[in-house]
Amino acid sequence: MCDRSLVSDLIDGFVCMMKAKAVFTGPINRGNPTEFSMCRPAENVLKLTGSQSNLSFKPLLQDDPKQCQPDIVLAKEKLGWETTVRLEDGLKKAINYFKRLLNA
Repeated sequence: MCDRSLVSDLIDGFVCMMKAKAVFTGPINRGNPTEFSMCRPAENVLKLTGSQSNLSFKPLLQDDPKQCQPDIVLAKEKLGWETTVRLEDGLKKAINYFKRLLNA
């Protein structure tokens, strides 16, 4: 099992891969298997920042996937890793980070 006190799920996944004792062939997905539209994080950012910005929608690229849900079974089996940070919590951390950068 990996150290859940690390910075984020993605970094935790990288550390788990580096510490893995088992040799296996990748690739290995480390995404969030919970599927949601791209509107959801955009709307959350507007809400969390109090922004008055409007979302704009453009036609999808021809090869843009309509659904994206990574299969993290290999990460669970080989690394003991899975996501633990909820979308809204991760967005709050990112927003606070960028606010600190702007105020530095």
